[in-house]
Parts: sequence; structure tokens; C-alpha cells
Amino acid sequence: MERLFGTDGVRGAANTPPMTPETALALGRAVATIFGEGGGAPGRKGRPRILIGKDTRVSGYLFETALASGVCSMGADVLLVGPLPTPGIAYMTVSMRADAGAVISASHNPFEDNGIKFFGRDGFKLPDAMEDRVEALVRDPGLLPPPATGRAVGKAWRIEDAAGRYCVALKSQVPRDLRLDGLRVVLDCANGAAYRVAPMVFRELGATVIEMHCEPDGTNINDQCGALYPVEMGRVVVEEGADLGLALDGDADRAILCDARGQVVDGDGVLAVCGAWMHERGLLRGGGVVGTLMSNLGLERALERRGLRLVRTDVGDRYVVEAMLRDGYNLGGEQSGHLVFLDHATTGDGILSCLKVLEVMLRTERPLADLASVFQRCPQVLVSARVLSRPPIESLTRVQAAIRHAESVLGREGRINVRYSGTSAVIRVMVEGDDEARIRALAEEVLAAAAADGILA
Repeated sequence: MERLFGTDGVRGAANTPPMTPETALALGRAVATIFGEGGGAPGRKGRPRILIGKDTRVSGYLFETALASGVCSMGADVLLVGPLPTPGIAYMTVSMRADAGAVISASHNPFEDNGIKFFGRDGFKLPDAMEDRVEALVRDPGLLPPPATGRAVGKAWRIEDAAGRYCVALKSQVPRDLRLDGLRVVLDCANGAAYRVAPMVFRELGATVIEMHCEPDGTNINDQCGALYPVEMGRVVVEEGADLGLALDGDADRAILCDARGQVVDGDGVLAVCGAWMHERGLLRGGGVVGTLMSNLGLERALERRGLRLVRTDVGDRYVVEAMLRDGYNLGGEQSGHLVFLDHATTGDGILSCLKVLEVMLRTERPLADLASVFQRCPQVLVSARVLSRPPIESLTRVQAAIRHAESVLGREGRINVRYSGTSAVIRVMVEGDDEARIRALAEEVLAAAAADGILA
């Protein structure tokens, strides 16, 4: 049986298995049971409390109600914060002393999809072992204790000022002697969860804000906008004479930036800029930066020139954070824009990432284009295709032969990575090297081998 939880919670097409109200109800019961054990957080008596937030998808209403019902049915209370970025929900979970936080979002996926992921009371995403406990109770409701009745049934109430609280928390991460007066910033909020809070933060810090895609209607989240489509943001930056552009995804946990020339600076570029600056000031811990298998070879080379190392993990910001916590790093992230400044947040935060880049720009009095020159991108090709099934990559004879051939051609001057997506039925092939035509041909050879192995849809 395929695992319910993927790399970032439960996800799928809204109102079809597994993303149904019934699943949300069961998840609510399971989470209330597990995080209600022992009467809630240490040192506090009374009912356990589960905080629930969401992005702007129309199906969010469906799952918010079902999830809250499941929680209340087991005698726990619910704190509803409404549309709020994923990192804001992590922050509010800790701030409100909740026992867990739930995010209803499919992140960068189209509006037809939705998902549910959880944070512990410490604001960190749940480890696999904890997700397995939740999943066990979802699959076998007989393991649950009896539901609450009478006065024991949980209550739910809304936290009306959650966006304002999160705004204050973000501003507190900017040194008090820094202001954004005179800076022009283009914000593409992807019609998602940050549509209110992101413009508020930058305006209150003094910037002139040019808003893009800040009018969600429930169906336009990530629709040709935001972090997956930063080209339009770059064009507006140039037209408006802005200093910087920030494109967020639907739940605002990732950031793609662009400089004043409209050139995109992705997660790898931000890691190079902030890693170099933090290292120069003795602020970078661990002797390097944590990335993933998808992090560009150019980032590794940029760090090596400064005597720093790039530690690679599996794809997924949760695995980046786990490595950071385990090995003492305080900066990490993904090429896709999930960036974790562990001294300031427990998860990827697109708004915070941009604020940290602006801090470097102001402290050094250098534009982003100049700062980003520390990183020379190595050509990278990413191709993908939908699959009928996901047998282990190691078991695919023709794919393995194509991978070995690519490795022999690339030698030490490139990399290849083949994996299944953690959030959809897709195989992804990434190849890096100094000759773009050659690496594209190698990537297509692997996809052709996958077709020959009979797994492509």
C-alpha cells in the first residue's frame, strides 16, 4: 500500500482520494489523539490545541471544516487563522503554544489540488516516524480512543489578527537600524496565502511596493504567476525601475528573486549570496550550507572557492532542515526557493528570505546583480514525464544502463540524478555539465530508457 504522506504531507486532487473530506476528518482525529497524549504541551493543563491555517484555494473551506471537525470530535480545541503563509502557521503554532499546526495547501500546485501538512509544537515539520503514527490511526480507526461526548467535545475559534501578528514577527527579524526607505520592490504573491501580509511587511518597513497577483478568487492561485513563473515579475521590475523583485508560491514558503535588470536569482543564488555574506561576518555555522541533490553544481563551486562545503540531502525542505539540526548548520535550502535561515525560522519562508537579501544589499551598499555574481550557474537540464507506476529506480534495467552511460560521459565535470517526484506521479531526470546540448541529450536518453522499461504513462 502506497504511503499516505509524501515529501510534504498528504497531497492530491481536491475531493478525490486521498484528498477527501473523509481523509481530512480522519487526519484531524489522529493528530488530536497523538498530540493530545499527556494533556497537551508540557507544563500546561487543559485541552490540547491544534492550529489550522490554509492558502486561498476554494477547496480550503472543504478541508478546514472537516479537519477541525475531526480535531474537535476527539476533545481537542481548534485555532483557525485563515489564509496565512505556511511559515506564518509554523510561527503561530509556537506563538499560540498550540500542540500542533496544520497547513491546508498544495503549495505551488494548481488550484485543483490541495494538501495537508503538519508542524509540531516546536514549529518544525513532523519527522517520518511521527507521520507514520498519524497514518496508522487514519488507516485503522479502531486504534483511536473513544470520541469525546458532552462537555468534552472540543471548541473552535478564529484568531482574527493572525496576519498582523506574523507581520510583526517578520519585521522583528530586520535589524532596527535598517529601513527600506527609497527601495522599490515588486511583489508577486501568486494570488496565494501571502496576498495580504507580504505587501504589509514591506510597506511598513518603508519600501515602495508594486503588487502583482494579490487578488485571489479561489481558483487563480499559482495560475501563470508567482515563483514558478518569474519572467513577468522580471519584466515589471525593469518597467518600474525597481531594485528587486520577489515571487512567492501559493503558500509563500519559497522565494524566487530577480535583480534590477530583471534577471532571476533562484534559491541557489540566494544561498550563495547570503552564505558568502554570513561567512565573511562569522555568522555561518557548520562550515557550509545544506542543499539538496538538485542544488546546482555552480553553488558547490562558489562555496568551495571560500573554503565552504555544500551538504546535499534528498529533495524536500524538511530533509534540509533535519540535516541542519543534526549537523549544526544555520543556512540551507533548495534551488526551487525553499530557503531556511534557522536562526530566524523553523521552515522555509519566502518573505523572510527576501528580507535577508535586502539586509545584505543595504549593509554592503551593493545591488543584487553585483552580489549574485559570486555564483556562476552550471548548465542544468531537468526533464520529466508522468509515470504509470513507481518501481524502485534501481530495479529499472534500461534506466540504470542509461544512468551509467551518462556518468561515464560526464566524469567529474557533471552530475545526474533520477528520482520520482514526492508530490505527483512523475519521474524527474536532472543532468548537469558544461555542455548544455550534451547534457540535454543524456537526459532525454534516460527518459527514453524509462519508456522502454514500461513505466511512462
